[in-house]
Amino acid sequence: MSAKTISIIILTALLTAFLFLNSDEVPFNFIVANDVQVSKLLVIGVCIIIGFIIGFVVGRPKKTVSSYDDEIERNQPVSSKKELSDEDRDYIS
Repeated sequence: MSAKTISIIILTALLTAFLFLNSDEVPFNFIVANDVQVSKLLVIGVCIIIGFIIGFVVGRPKKTVSSYDDEIERNQPVSSKKELSDEDRDYIS
């Protein structure tokens, strides 16, 4: 197993243990209602899911329409094929 897989398994086990140890009900103030009894498990779980979704959306790579090389080639003037001078040929050989 790779280190990434092992670390994911360990973090998942720790998160699961943390959630089940905090399963008692607490008063929670919503915008609409005050002091609603909600399980800590539910509150923490929803916060983790929302955080994962936000992290996924923010962290995904941006879509590129064209590459940088294509833009450079597109903006270059079209030149006719030039022959090498005798001096250049001597240098290359």
